[in-house]
Amino acid sequence: MKILVIEDDAEIREFVSIALDVSWPITEMIATHQGNDGVQLVETAAPDVVLLDLGLPDIDGLDVLKQIRAFSEVPIIIISVRADEPTIVKGLEWGADEYIVKPFGQLELLARIRAVLRRTSPETTDSINIGSVKLNTISRELSCQKKTAHLTRTESLIVHTLMANIGQIVTYPRLAEVVWGDEYPNASDAIRVYIRRIRAKLEVVIDHHWSLNSKPGVGYVLDIAQ
Repeated sequence: MKILVIEDDAEIREFVSIALDVSWPITEMIATHQGNDGVQLVETAAPDVVLLDLGLPDIDGLDVLKQIRAFSEVPIIIISVRADEPTIVKGLEWGADEYIVKPFGQLELLARIRAVLRRTSPETTDSINIGSVKLNTISRELSCQKKTAHLTRTESLIVHTLMANIGQIVTYPRLAEVVWGDEYPNASDAIRVYIRRIRAKLEVVIDHHWSLNSKPGVGYVLDIAQ
């Protein structure tokens, strides 16, 4: 496995290097402190995962994310001290697969990397249909009649789980297990961000044929008219 780290803090790069050496010694780590160099390395080095800081010296990390997403679907994990919700939402909406707020532990970092790699593996089924609503898990397109919305990997996993359990409550721990393989601190906060984005896409595609309701402290339930 090859991991590209785009990070200007030498201590963070060393921290990541040690974590990988201890847990995954055969992993190759490539690092740069420049955003523009990072974009080029995605093209030339073809990494399996990218760890991206937002506070880079030459270009904002969100712009790096946008440039990479223009040509690559490589899994990207943002690692940043920026903990405000608007920045986190923007990072996820612009195509990041994960967002980790600094400081973070080695175990959390490794768990997030494993999670995004698992999400890029082939899906077990090509699609799931409920009435006129269809989710293609390969193209990650949610469609109803002639309306279509493209989902991110994480959104597709969540919607697939909700559709597979239509009319039933899917708990926060269950959704965390589906997305990350396990629950971690603040997982429910991250899930709420994904649900908010999913609701916006459902409104466009399914309109009045659906309801995605929150069960406070428990989870979510999806109902779709047949």
